[in-house]
Amino acid sequence: MDSSVKIFSGTRSQYLAEQIAKTYGKPLGLIDIPKFSDGEFQPVFKESIRGDYVFLVQSTFAPADNLMELLLMIDAAKRASAGYITAVIPYFGFARQDRKDKPRVSIASKLVANLLTTAGADRVMTMDLHAPQIQGFFDIPVDHLDASAIFIPYIEQLNIENLTFASPDVGSTNRTREVAQYFGAEMVICDKERKRANEVASMTVIGDVTGRNVVLIDDICDTAGTLTKSAAMLKERGALSVTAFCTHPVLSGKAYENIENSVLEKLVVCDTIPLKQPCSKIEVLPTANLFAIAIRNTFENKSISSLFLHSKRKG
Repeated sequence: MDSSVKIFSGTRSQYLAEQIAKTYGKPLGLIDIPKFSDGEFQPVFKESIRGDYVFLVQSTFAPADNLMELLLMIDAAKRASAGYITAVIPYFGFARQDRKDKPRVSIASKLVANLLTTAGADRVMTMDLHAPQIQGFFDIPVDHLDASAIFIPYIEQLNIENLTFASPDVGSTNRTREVAQYFGAEMVICDKERKRANEVASMTVIGDVTGRNVVLIDDICDTAGTLTKSAAMLKERGALSVTAFCTHPVLSGKAYENIENSVLEKLVVCDTIPLKQPCSKIEVLPTANLFAIAIRNTFENKSISSLFLHSKRKG
C-alpha cells in the first residue's frame, strides 16, 4: 500500500478509525490531542505528513467539541503541509438543520460546510446525510456513501417472507423506496405531525401491512420516539413483525428505554456513533470495510459508484 496515504483519528471515533486503517492495510497514524485544564485542546501530529494524502476520521455527534476537534485537526494538517486532506465524517452532525423551517433560525449544516472548507479540507467523505442536498452546500468534492450497501446484504441473509418496507416519516421515503425497489417489495409510509422537536403529535399509516413482516428504514434514530410509535402503529394495523434499520444511533434521552419497551423485534444500526450502553434489541453492523474501500478508490482516483448496491435490483 502506498506510504503517502495516512489515516488519523479524532478522540471519539478512534474505535472506528482503527478498524478502517486495519482494513485498509495501514497502521493508524500518530496524533496527540492533549487537553488544557480549561477544556481547550490542541491536536498535534506526531509524524511527518508533508505532501501526504491525509484522511481524518471523526464523526461530529454531540458534544460540539467533536466538530471543533475535527476542524483543528484539519487546520493542523494544512499547516503541516499535507498534500491532500479528506475529512472522513461517518456521521455528519447538524445535518437536520438544513433549511429555514421557521423564521430567524440558523442553517447549521451550511455553516459546518463552510467551516470545514475554511479550515482547509480538500474533500469530505460521509455516510447517509439526513438531507442529501447538503452536498450542494460544499464547494469541494463530497463522497456520500450509502448504508444500503451494508443493510441490503444483511436483509438478504434474513430471508424474510411477506416482506414490506416502511418509511417512519415522509422524509425517509426516498431511501426506503430505493431498498424496496431492490427487493421488488411493497412499501408504506408512516406520516407524522410534530408540535415540537423530538415529540410526535400524531401519526397515520399510508398503505396496507396486514399479514406482512415490515422493515423500517431511516437514517437517524435519536430519541426513538418516531421509530417506536411507527412500529406500534404498524403492529396495530396487522403487521406480523417489525424490524428497524437506522444508520446513525444518536440515541439520546429515553431512547434505550423506548427501544427495549417497544414492539420492535430488533433495531439494526451502523457503528458511525458508539453506543452509550448495551441494549438487547440493538445490533451494530461495521462500516470499516466500506470506508476503507472508498478511501482506497479516492486515493487511486477510481469510482466509488460500485459501492451503491441499491442501484442494482435483486435478481
